[in-house]
Parts: sequence; structure tokens; C-alpha cells
Amino acid sequence: MARFFKYKTPEALSEDARNRGLEIRIQNDFEPLTRPVQVGNRIVGNRLAIQPMEGCDGDLDGRAGPLTLRRYQRFGSGGAKLIWVEACAVVPEGRANPRQLMISPAHVESLRAILDTIRQAHREAFGRDDDLLVGLQLTHSGRYSYKKPILAQHHPLLDARTYLDKATGRLVRPSDPLISDEELDRLQLHYTTAALLAYRIGFDFVDLKQCHGYLLNELLGARGRPGKYGGTFFNRTRFIRDVVMRIRREKPDALIATRLNLSDGLPYRHGGPDDQGIPEDYQSPYLCAWGVDESNPLKMDFDEPLELIAQLRELGVGLVNVTLGNPYANPHWGRPFEFPPTDGYESPEHPLEGVARHLVAAATVQRAFPDLALVGTGYSWLQEFAFHVGAAQVAAGDVTFMGYGRGALAQPDFAARILAGKPLERKRICRTFSYCTGLMRSKNNQYGQFPSGCPPFDKEVYGPIWDQAEFNPDRNRRTERPATVAAP
Repeated sequence: MARFFKYKTPEALSEDARNRGLEIRIQNDFEPLTRPVQVGNRIVGNRLAIQPMEGCDGDLDGRAGPLTLRRYQRFGSGGAKLIWVEACAVVPEGRANPRQLMISPAHVESLRAILDTIRQAHREAFGRDDDLLVGLQLTHSGRYSYKKPILAQHHPLLDARTYLDKATGRLVRPSDPLISDEELDRLQLHYTTAALLAYRIGFDFVDLKQCHGYLLNELLGARGRPGKYGGTFFNRTRFIRDVVMRIRREKPDALIATRLNLSDGLPYRHGGPDDQGIPEDYQSPYLCAWGVDESNPLKMDFDEPLELIAQLRELGVGLVNVTLGNPYANPHWGRPFEFPPTDGYESPEHPLEGVARHLVAAATVQRAFPDLALVGTGYSWLQEFAFHVGAAQVAAGDVTFMGYGRGALAQPDFAARILAGKPLERKRICRTFSYCTGLMRSKNNQYGQFPSGCPPFDKEVYGPIWDQAEFNPDRNRRTERPATVAAP
């Protein structure tokens, strides 16, 4: 049932990329992925990472639920030596959905249970966990906060699709207030307190999330914002610098990370041929996004992201996880897909274009900072050949770690198989049909949020959940996709 991915060999994939003017290198020797590497004062046992992915399966108070712990048990026993625990909101009003995890003194036992589950599962599977690095992502969802959008700036394209009041359909207006400088000052303290709490719980690092359109990412592009957090590059990066410095003052030896958008891109909408996404019309200069050419926001511009990374390294940030785009505005940038979620547009480009965009972005940073521990993104659409590409990137020095996201939901033991010299199990390879995203978009249950997972390849648990989901394409069909997935 594949529409784009029709390759029988990694060589065929690489050749198709070349024919499209893209450079996607491959190698059949996965040894580079097995190499230990130093991050801070720790030796991490291999180059395979689990990306932070929200399961939307906590309780309404922001504590881990049974599915949360099950997911992290599977990740812990899976063999990856860098496990990046999903976004936890630092304040209640910054949650993206009613089941998003939180961090506060009331959530210590919940977060400790996640960490203990990961480490115990890893020890049971591999006999040790001293070479396992586990971190926690800290977030504020900003304009995507589920109770009420909290805006860092007025964005002419995103405001037009941001509901201030979903019940009445009231959209954001230019007169609606932004989060104030004073509120951002106080939020710095919440981030610092949350980070110090995460270290006390036992996490090896914290990630100050600056990606995918959430609050700290939106601040980076807020050229039109007044006051000390907007306008100039110095002001727009003030928040993240201040928080890093606050954490370092309290804990000088802390390993601090950030998941950082290298480019926000331009929002897309339905309306192209066969419902392909088309870019929104924009006014030039385009002054409301990060990492884009002001005269053409479809082009990436890495000057400011590279300058920020340089400054953060000087302040002591030791681990950077790079990504692109906004899942609510241009999902094909961040997650190249075979099929979109039911509410999404069809891909306006071959997914190889999206993969190559990620590879170029990550390599640009790694080549600028060869000694920086860097996690690359964007591999899942490559399916059974993802690790041929990841190994080539690590071998070339284009990334330090290969970060695996959606594919890890389908086959959480991917790393153990690679380390044992076994191929991936083809009947459990993510085919990027967006079932997991469809579950995240579904709100029609008593919690106001469905848990996310992999219905095709974790069918016993997520099959019955999928049957009830609002954005199950078999209930609300927009695209012809398989209800069950077979290996091609």
C-alpha cells in the first residue's frame, strides 16, 4: 500500500535521492551506531537515541499512567543508550493537552517511577545502566496550550488559525494581549525550579524545549514583539540564556540540553492538487519566524540558530537535539510521511525531500561544532533503511546520535536488534501512516484526549483504542490507507 516508499534496497533509495538532486548517503555497516561517545562527564554506550514523544497517556493531574510506564519499560529494554523522556509542562497553564505530564513537587513520585522503570528495564535486559543517559524535556506549550493560547507574539498566519475560545470559535485578534515581560520573568523561575527538581529526581539532563511552535520557540522568532523579549536577536534569545545561567548558578555541573528548531518554515494549508498542502501567502519581509530567509521563508537560514548554539555552548549547554517545522502548521517538514493524519493535507513533496532537509540541517550544525553532542532527526520515513542512513551520518561526522521517534513506537527494541547484528523485524517497521498522530488529534473520550501509540504494530493495546478514535480514517475517511499494515 506504499505510495512513495517503493524501494527494495538501500541502494535504490539512495539512487532515487540522487535523481532528485538530493544527497542521502547510505552504508551497510552499522558499526558506527554501536560506538560509545562522551557527553559531558558521561560515556554513553551507543549512538542510538529515543526521541521525546508525548504519549498523551498521563492522568488529568499530569502524573504518569499505566500506558506511560509500559512505554518507557519498552524503551528502557530496547537497547538505545540515550532516552529522551517526553515534554513535561512546568506550569499547569502550559500543558498542550489534558493528559500531558507535569513537573512539580507533587509530581516527583510519578517522574521517579518513569526513571526507575527505564533504568530497571535496561539493567534487566543488558546487565548495566551506567552507560545509559536519560533526560527530561521541560516545556510550555504557548499558543498551543489547551486551556487557552498564551502568545509570545502576534503571528499573522498562525493567529488566523489559533482559537482563543474553542467553544465560541473566537480566533485570536491583534488586540489580544501577549504574555507579558513580567510573566516571562516569573516563568524563568518555574523553568529553573523544574530543572533542579529533575536533577534531584535523578535525571541525567534536562532539555529546555525550543521547537515545534511552542512558547520558547515562538520567542525566538518574535521580531515584532515589544519589550525586552522581542525585536533584536539579543532580546529574542534572552529567555533561554537567562534560564541556562540560572540553572548553572545553582548546579554548576549540570548537563543541560535543548531540542531546538533550526527553521520554523512557513505554514501550509489544504488546497493544492489532490489536497496537497500549499504554502500560505505571506508578506515580505517575513518577520515572525526563526531560521528562515526573511524574503522567502520557504528557504532555511541558519545564521541565527548557529549563533544561538554558539552562545549556549559558551554558557554550558552540552547536548543539542535539532529539528524543523511545526506539526500544526507544516507537518511534512518535521515528520515526512507516507499518509497524513486524517485532518492533515497530503504531502506537497516527495518525503525524501523532507528527510534530506533534516539531514542537511543537522550536518550544518555538527560541522560547525564538531565537538558538540548532537542528535539528528527525521529518519522514520526511511523505514527499514533508516539505519543505513543513520550509520552513514554518524560515520561522516554529520551527527553524534541518530534519534529515532515514530519508528520506536512500532519497534522499541530496534537498537537491541541492531547491536545483535539482526535486521529489523519487517512486520513491525513504522510505515509512517500517521496512526500515532491521529490518536493525538482525537479528543472524543472522557479525558478529552486519546493516548498515542502504534495501532498497527502494538495492536493488542492500541487496536481497541484506535477503534474509538475520532480521527481514525476508517471512521472518518479522507484518504485511502490500509486499516492494517503489511510489510511491502
